[in-house]
Amino acid sequence: MKRILAAAIVLSFLVSSLFAASPERPVNEKLTSYIETSIEGFDQIPAKRKALLRKLASWVEQRLAKGEEAKLTYICTHNSRRSHMSQIWGQTAAAWYGIPHVTTFSGGTEATAFNPRAVAALTRAGFEIEKGKEARNPVYDVKYKAKAEPMKAFSKVFDKDPNPSKDFCAVMTCSDADKKCPLVLGAAERVAIPYEDPKAFDGTEREAAAYDERCRQISTEMLFLFSQVNKK
Repeated sequence: MKRILAAAIVLSFLVSSLFAASPERPVNEKLTSYIETSIEGFDQIPAKRKALLRKLASWVEQRLAKGEEAKLTYICTHNSRRSHMSQIWGQTAAAWYGIPHVTTFSGGTEATAFNPRAVAALTRAGFEIEKGKEARNPVYDVKYKAKAEPMKAFSKVFDKDPNPSKDFCAVMTCSDADKKCPLVLGAAERVAIPYEDPKAFDGTEREAAAYDERCRQISTEMLFLFSQVNKK
């Protein structure tokens, strides 16, 4: 009996040590599950978009190889939906793959507000989001895990603080902004990866589904982008 008890104690100690030694997940549990599903969709990304995402990955690699920060500013017209989703998923994807010295931003050709429908879709995906004081353009704290530094999400013009004014990659996330900004001053690189606007379904029975679909597409593509970055 003593031997059995001793063996049980040793086994319990080994199991506890194993869990204690396990590396902390880069994101919370709900997002981990969501991300794993998005990664399974890599083969559904069209070849032309994969080529553009690899171009972005190459730019990130080049910056890191020089010992410089890789700054990506995601731009759409109102900085209310797609650019915010892209910024948040871009930063999260970098954390998931352990890519250091990456900072993502977002902006518009005009400022409005971070749309609550987009906020809701990101919350359903697993992000921890807190809204600041009520305002026309409120500031949201967005985290991919409890201990993470929050991303400050609010609508702004792409060349206004806190966005960088030089040495960044301008990522055009809507066709309207792509047309209006053929040249983004200060950008070291410019790549257009436009997404369909879920706004078309606002107020319809497909509203939530449309936002969830766009959130899933953006997560899959941002994860693919950073999966292509060589950290060495």
